[in-house]
Amino acid sequence: MDLQPPILPGATIGVLGSGQLGRMFALAARELGYRIHIYSPDNDTPAGQIGDREYACSYDDLAKLREFARHVNVVTFEFENVPSASTSAVAEFAPVRPDGRVLHITQNRLREKTFLEGHGFPVTPFRRVATLEELQQAARELGLPAVLKTADFGYDGKGQTKLTAPEQLPTAWQSLRGAEGIFEAFVSFEKEISVVGARTIRGEFAAFPVFENAHANHILDVTFAPAAIEPALAREAIALASGILHQLDVVGLLTVEMFVTTTGKLLVNELAPRTHNSGHLTIDACATSQFEQQVRAVCGLPLGLTEMRHPAAAMANLLGHLWAGGEPRWPAALQDPALKLHLYGKAQPREGRKMGHLTTTGASPEDCVARVRAARERLILP
Repeated sequence: MDLQPPILPGATIGVLGSGQLGRMFALAARELGYRIHIYSPDNDTPAGQIGDREYACSYDDLAKLREFARHVNVVTFEFENVPSASTSAVAEFAPVRPDGRVLHITQNRLREKTFLEGHGFPVTPFRRVATLEELQQAARELGLPAVLKTADFGYDGKGQTKLTAPEQLPTAWQSLRGAEGIFEAFVSFEKEISVVGARTIRGEFAAFPVFENAHANHILDVTFAPAAIEPALAREAIALASGILHQLDVVGLLTVEMFVTTTGKLLVNELAPRTHNSGHLTIDACATSQFEQQVRAVCGLPLGLTEMRHPAAAMANLLGHLWAGGEPRWPAALQDPALKLHLYGKAQPREGRKMGHLTTTGASPEDCVARVRAARERLILP
């Protein structure tokens, strides 16, 4: 293993992607004394508002990517849907963490599932689908209901179709528009959890407490920690995450989303080679936030403590529909003095767009969830 010296405060970190994850990463990096350069196709972005320099250029502009890389000491991601050629161009001038191989695997659902299955990690039964005939064969072998997904570039439920009857198959296949697909058997699950893990270049690993997640319209709605699962299952989830990070040789952060089945088993659902929406509560709840941990991991610093400073915490996402009647009533939400408001600097609210989040800490997960939900409701009450 190439044990490169740490990249110390005062150096410049480059970030591919410019959304809210990049914004919170940049805030954490600034607290540690780093400079930040942001690269994405957009201008005046959530991350760009915090960074020292913002490159508003295409991911396909390899010349600009090389210029960007020449002026930074290390590059990381807040958005994984970046072409492989882009990461290769950047890697000519600066270390990329996690590296392009991790990105290549995790940005394609089929490659990701194949990697996990091939290394013995528990996953939902799946089949590659490249023709309607293969889709029909997969349905016969794995049964219905099931889910058909695009293999490439999916998140927040995008590119997914639930299948319940054979007559839906031709239409579902047409919805892929010739793209490669993955057919996944339906899993009877009790809940969804996630583990955000960090790994250094020396192989040191640390994970945050297991988060439990509730979704609405395929978008994360509320997260709380610790998850309401048995301690042994929580240890198993963290061990699975550790194994995945080590098998991928991750340097940086990687999030492992899992299902807890109705029989109490864990199945790995998806991987994200970055910080994660479910980990936002770590900013206010943990000794080290997921964003500071990402800075530490990619720069070769010792990892920070991941323990929670309170018995429980919860987060509620703030989506664009909350602005439909005008500016939300922020003072009403913050009547609870333990509530923390985080807004992302996005000028235009849209249906389903993540605009910010609320977090709180407290004595129990149930109390924390009730309070963040109530605070969010007060934003739009007359």
